[in-house]
Amino acid sequence: MKNITNLTGIIICFLFTTTIIAQTRVNASDIMRDIKSGKNIAYNNVTIVGDLDFTFMDEQLNKLPKRKRRFWNNSNNKIEKQITGKVSFKNCTFVDNVFAYIHDEDSGYTFVANFDDVAIFKNCVFKEMAMFKYSNFRTNADFSDSKFNGDSTFKYAKFRKDISFLNTIFEEESTFKYTVFDNNVSFASAIFKESATFKYTKFKDGVSFNKTRFEEDLDFKYTKVRGKFDITGMHVEYDVDSKYASINGNKFSYQ
Repeated sequence: MKNITNLTGIIICFLFTTTIIAQTRVNASDIMRDIKSGKNIAYNNVTIVGDLDFTFMDEQLNKLPKRKRRFWNNSNNKIEKQITGKVSFKNCTFVDNVFAYIHDEDSGYTFVANFDDVAIFKNCVFKEMAMFKYSNFRTNADFSDSKFNGDSTFKYAKFRKDISFLNTIFEEESTFKYTVFDNNVSFASAIFKESATFKYTKFKDGVSFNKTRFEEDLDFKYTKVRGKFDITGMHVEYDVDSKYASINGNKFSYQ
């Protein structure tokens, strides 16, 4: 009887453990459903499976007229989606792609998601692509302590309020080309394992690259900084292209 009781206890414990493990996995489609309804999103310590598409491209394509290739580069090909609720992911792993930008080759449309409220991706792992090109972050955003394993881009993104990339790791080539930071931003102790691009980037209220490591090249061409510029302990392994870069109106040359 004692053995049967022990076995029953083990089975119950196993079933309970299995349930806990299952609860840590969330389908991206479930998150998208809540985003679409305008709910605030908050996840902590979960694994997200499936492409998380903030642009809702598939849904919007069905409502759009077909376009001809010659119009692909026109400014009116951009379809913007406003994410109205708060978005918070902490200690999460994104197994598949995270899209706030998609250019659809077949239709010629470009789909972009803008974040009207807080957007937090803190201490997260992006295993595949993380696309935030053209995104407008209208209030605070946080990507600190996160790791981008795949391609990532914040090209043309606009950060209107507080933003942090503190301790963030970029495994693949990353770009902040033409990105605009209205407030001070920290890349302190971040690691860029491949080439990093900040060409034409505008830092309007200072930036910290304190102890930031660039393990390949750094493109700082045409970059403009106003405010505090902290590069204490910054390391660049190979070349820095700082042609036409300016710090508070003065030429910048990295030695």
